[in-house]
Amino acid sequence: GSLIRPEATGYGVLYYAKNVFAHENDTLEGKTVVLSGYGNVAWGAAQKLVQLGAKLVTISGPDGYIYDEKGLTQEGVDYMLELRASNNDVVEPYAAKFGAKFFAKKKPWEVKCDIAFPCAIQNELNEEDAKQLVANGCQMVVETSNMGCTAEAVKYLNSHITFAPGKAANAGGVAVSGLEMSQNSLRLSWTFEEVDERLHNIMVNIYHSAAATAEKYGMKGNLVAGANIA
Repeated sequence: GSLIRPEATGYGVLYYAKNVFAHENDTLEGKTVVLSGYGNVAWGAAQKLVQLGAKLVTISGPDGYIYDEKGLTQEGVDYMLELRASNNDVVEPYAAKFGAKFFAKKKPWEVKCDIAFPCAIQNELNEEDAKQLVANGCQMVVETSNMGCTAEAVKYLNSHITFAPGKAANAGGVAVSGLEMSQNSLRLSWTFEEVDERLHNIMVNIYHSAAATAEKYGMKGNLVAGANIA
């Protein structure tokens, strides 16, 4: 196995998103972010968001979502592992521990944000959710779960704001699986930093490939078309 494999999808999606903003001479630092889920993928994304200086205000589970106005700290990200390990499928205990608000049986897409990361399950973000995000000023949705957005949501988001499709943005997990195969074939053990650097480079290349291809075919900024064609 590879070090960083548990974090790979979450880390990779942030490296992708970071490059989308860099292309616009902007950064993730200080951006308000809503995120769904609290499993491996959401945990990796949350950890990297905190490291990059973003303000992550939600995580969610089957029981609802929590809203932490101050933003999650590394302590909050670490607590996500405890929640998951409990096997109770709930995030409400986070609210009690960190003084956040809990919204039972609701999704976090109603919260005002700059960026949204659906990280939980397939079809978790529908067209109505997409419209609500756009109306609240969301600049970008990064599909982190596999097919996290419905087809209608993808169509709406892609015509109104920047939409990063899962087939490109969440490729980090598969990429590190490929790196695992390389390590096995070479009989080598790479450090966390070495794997992380390779993952970062892969995600940068994926973004630039999609962005350049979209522009080449007259669809500048359409990362869905760019990813499909590339």
